[in-house]
Amino acid sequence: MPNQQLKSHQLKLNTLGYIKSAKQIASPNFDARPDNCSIDMIVIHNISLPPNQYGGSGIMQLFTNRLNPNEHPYYAEVYTRKVSSHFLIRRDGELIQFVSCLQRAWHAGESHWQGRERCNDFSVGVELEGSDYEAFKPAQYKTLKQLINGLKNTYPIQHIVGHSDIAPGRKTDPGPNFNWNEINIIKNT
Repeated sequence: MPNQQLKSHQLKLNTLGYIKSAKQIASPNFDARPDNCSIDMIVIHNISLPPNQYGGSGIMQLFTNRLNPNEHPYYAEVYTRKVSSHFLIRRDGELIQFVSCLQRAWHAGESHWQGRERCNDFSVGVELEGSDYEAFKPAQYKTLKQLINGLKNTYPIQHIVGHSDIAPGRKTDPGPNFNWNEINIIKNT
């Protein structure tokens, strides 16, 4: 069932760091957050596998280390990467969770924000199925807003940023077609 039909109260995190209504696909690509680390940031990404193609299983295979390098030429370049995200929002608004929010998902890589390094330590990573070259779908924004509200009800979220904000020059996502106004965030350019 696409999450576009979910009510915001259904996107509440449980004590184990999971959203019960999200589809759960366990990723091995995580580790423990540092002790006494406050989760105060949401990082928004975009991803599509193969690039600019939607609806397949490539993202799930990448995040679970099961991407077949022979299935697509691009896969041969990325199949050995050990990456994950806490959440993925598909084009139809479906919410998938890969890692408990209590754990450190490997989504940001080398990163920094306002004098702090290693943004994976204190952030929740949210991937939107998409690319820098196409608009995101209304169902994705709806689910993203519900997810942000659920995370804000659990954690002292102070920053909602794009991957490009914490890894400038290295990353461009969520890209120029992401509409920050849809989630009531005004970005300084």
